[in-house]
Amino acid sequence: MSTAISSASTASAEAPVTSTSTAQPPLPRRSSSLDPQLANKVEKHLQHRPAKEDLVERNILKDDSVAPALQAARDKLQRSQLEDKLEHALQQRPKREELVKEHILQYVQPYSDLSVR
Repeated sequence: MSTAISSASTASAEAPVTSTSTAQPPLPRRSSSLDPQLANKVEKHLQHRPAKEDLVERNILKDDSVAPALQAARDKLQRSQLEDKLEHALQQRPKREELVKEHILQYVQPYSDLSVR
């Protein structure tokens, strides 16, 4: 490490220093603050994580095949289409009276028709 500092200081002594010079001495190499066993464990977990495509298929990640500027518009359009589809399905389902008539539901007397004793 001292050779790097001494070579940097000799290089700066040989070259004239100007106000626009941004050369800085190299930073000392830091040792890892992680325990080596923990680092190995994290590395193993990272090697076994699912692929991005798998996460997209499972709806954990969003598909980024569309430009980021268009993703919000695409999501809004998909939601609107789903709402329309559900609304249409709800309008097409049979009414309660039809289900009672076909003996799918039991007829239950409304509360207003019951006499209080």
